[in-house]
Amino acid sequence: MDTPTQKSAALPDFAEAFRVWLRIGLLSFGGPAAQIALMHREVVEERRWVSDARFLHALNFCMLLPGPEAQQLATYLGWLLHGVKGGLAAGLLFILPGVGVMLVLSAIYAAFGSVPLVAALFFGLQCAVLVVVVEALLRVARRALKGALPWLLALAAFLALFAFAVPFPLVVLAAAAIGYALPGAFGGGGHGAAKDGPPALLDAVLAADPERPARMAGAAKRAGLVALALWAWPVALLAGTGLFGDIAWFFSKMAVVTFGGAYAVLAYVAQEAVEGYGWLSAKAMLAGLGLAETTPGPLILVLQFVGFQAAWPTGGLVGGVAGALLTVWVTFLPCFAWIFLGAPFVERLHAAPRLKGALAAVTAAVVGVIANLAVWFALRVMFAQVETVSVGPVTLGLPQVTSMVPDAVALTALAATCLFVLQIGLVRTLAVTAMAGFAARSLLGF
Repeated sequence: MDTPTQKSAALPDFAEAFRVWLRIGLLSFGGPAAQIALMHREVVEERRWVSDARFLHALNFCMLLPGPEAQQLATYLGWLLHGVKGGLAAGLLFILPGVGVMLVLSAIYAAFGSVPLVAALFFGLQCAVLVVVVEALLRVARRALKGALPWLLALAAFLALFAFAVPFPLVVLAAAAIGYALPGAFGGGGHGAAKDGPPALLDAVLAADPERPARMAGAAKRAGLVALALWAWPVALLAGTGLFGDIAWFFSKMAVVTFGGAYAVLAYVAQEAVEGYGWLSAKAMLAGLGLAETTPGPLILVLQFVGFQAAWPTGGLVGGVAGALLTVWVTFLPCFAWIFLGAPFVERLHAAPRLKGALAAVTAAVVGVIANLAVWFALRVMFAQVETVSVGPVTLGLPQVTSMVPDAVALTALAATCLFVLQIGLVRTLAVTAMAGFAARSLLGF
């Protein structure tokens, strides 16, 4: 009989997974919808490490947690594949490239102001990312929405977010409640075989060795408790010390209330950082958001920009770097804690019909969430001005037609042609549109 070690040999080795997580971290442009789409392409579509059903089950769990869901999803999948070291590698590699880029750009902005060259370099990437999001939306909808009720729930989630500005946590909780009450309407499918291929590697391993997650649970719990201690340590140490104490406390609070991703909390952060603490101007806050949207990593890295700008006036480059790294520390350590403490329990939900139905309903709602993010992103890529219009309970973000950005439309069409028609692959599509965007904005001066 095979030992657990022999059964685990079917999984990719850690070095191979490390390279894939690094690739995802380097290419994770465009916010959570695009990052989830990229991850799905890499670990589900191309490598079959994880099945669609297990990927979506993991995503459902992460959507219920505070913090950036894409980074937490990477951590969760890394843990499933290689335990704590896999979770740390996947989660850290997802954010470290973006942290490095944002650190450099924060220093450039603080020293020189605007960075038009960077905007030109990343303009084409935004357009390509929009196409990647649309591709992911179609793929997930096709495979996750089976039956009338899931389709209706996805549509309701989209309208609640897009037209009625319903808070994201309420949308997720309502979907979970519906799925819990009507688990049969969201059933179907196991975690293993695709219709046209063998079972995903992880699912085959877990089928042969179902106790594997239980054996990994002890190490995960210890890692989660260590993450909590490391998170609390600088907050307690710096309490009452002025600027850095304020940074540690403020962004620690943000780490536990960012349900629904960065957009759900950015308005509050902007108001407090600009008006409450006076750390930076409204113009600088918008510049930081623009940089975060066009660089790899979670959009929540805009908080790193705020931390840098807060400490720059009194501490210069050293102070700015310290403020940025402190912000990253207290923002992301809780994310590792939530995953490592919760992941072993979530794996047990696969066998509970009502809880499985609740998470399956969240999957349907996630389709609406991705659709909302896709529309939000498309409007801001294709148009220079988007206005908020309210009529009764309906609140819509509508573009000014005259503000359409012609080169953005052309580059999006180019990216769609590369990805859907020519099928040259994600990396080449990103490279082609990035070079075309740089030419359009920097060389031709559009």
